[in-house]
Amino acid sequence: MQLARLVSRLVIVLMVSPIIAAHADDNWPTFRGALRTGVSLETGLLGEWPAGGPRLSWTGQGAGRGYASLAIADGKIYTLGDGLSTASDDDEYLVCFDQQNGRQLWKSKTGSAWTGGKPTWQSSRSTPTIDGDQVYVLTAFGDLICFSTSGGEIWRKNLKQDFAGKKADGWGYSESVLIDGDQLVCTPGGPKDTMVALDKQTGETRWSTSRSEDRGAGHASIVMSTVGDTRVYVQTTGSGAMGVRAGDGKLLWTYDIKKTTAVIPTPIVQGDLVFFTAGYGTGGTLVRQVPAGGGVQAQEIYPTTAALGNKHGGIVLVGDYLYGDSEDRGIPFCADLMTGEVKWKSRGAGKKSASVTSADGKLYIRFSDGTMALAEATPDAYTELSSFKVPGSGERPSWAHPVVLGGKLYLREGDTILCYELKD
Repeated sequence: MQLARLVSRLVIVLMVSPIIAAHADDNWPTFRGALRTGVSLETGLLGEWPAGGPRLSWTGQGAGRGYASLAIADGKIYTLGDGLSTASDDDEYLVCFDQQNGRQLWKSKTGSAWTGGKPTWQSSRSTPTIDGDQVYVLTAFGDLICFSTSGGEIWRKNLKQDFAGKKADGWGYSESVLIDGDQLVCTPGGPKDTMVALDKQTGETRWSTSRSEDRGAGHASIVMSTVGDTRVYVQTTGSGAMGVRAGDGKLLWTYDIKKTTAVIPTPIVQGDLVFFTAGYGTGGTLVRQVPAGGGVQAQEIYPTTAALGNKHGGIVLVGDYLYGDSEDRGIPFCADLMTGEVKWKSRGAGKKSASVTSADGKLYIRFSDGTMALAEATPDAYTELSSFKVPGSGERPSWAHPVVLGGKLYLREGDTILCYELKD
């Protein structure tokens, strides 16, 4: 059954984007991986860890302050951070590391550090997106920058100045932009240029989508789907979910939610299904995209359900079940995708919010207090197999999402990147 599901998902990927399919097994080129599911295709990993965690292969210094996760491709690791231990100022940089040993290869300045809100909310949070010999970053200020993978800046736009972009909250931009073929797609937010597609080589505008009453961009990243013969970009903003036709930017459908503090988690697409969620008492919703009148409509399967709410740790779909943190309480839950029925909620070894990824039938749960846990991905019960405290954690929240790739677990803990061995 697991093999059948995997084959089915890979077929969907091939239909959606050959570029993404090429990176699905050996790279992690953007936030939540090539498929933007948060689910790694790795197998044969350790079923449990020693008391102090898996063997630490290396640590790298110079990532700086920040909550951006890691993008990995072609032997290099990229992230965003400010106040790097390897820099003489407090500005923000795109930083590149050697995947084999964690050595910093280069750093390129993006601009000033973002210092909005409480100190623990400050700094970078957008994960870079890698495409061939280019890497794209979005700063909290809305600076969208294209770099070469050797560190040279190629072009730059600003989502607020160039597209009258608007955030639905005060925490700055944190989307990881989507590369689809020869176009870059991102979400300035607001009623005019809610979503835009740009030429990835030049930054020139190709099309723009207007959601006339959009409250502003959230923090999610766009996910691709295919409905019949139509490719659809699925995204959430401060107003809720929407589907946009990839070819010309036509707004196909919307599903509005009540105004809330922030809309952060990236949607989950499974075939024609779209699950999306938000925290702060909002909850999760499931809709089905269906062809209609030459376009696509969204039909509600179940309405916004508070028990499925998640603030910012993200939710993953493993088999037929959703796994994620309950709001930001550090209480993982499992729910049936099709019904929304909660199968279990349970505390683990860590505390506070939890970021979740999955690999080899297991959940990799990173709690905000610096605890890293391994648990079974099963609807039967929460079964935690191992846990350890990440070195250097505790000063600021451990919010950067974990990455499982090439038999290794990669963690970003502030200025430090840690690489753990997940195979014997």
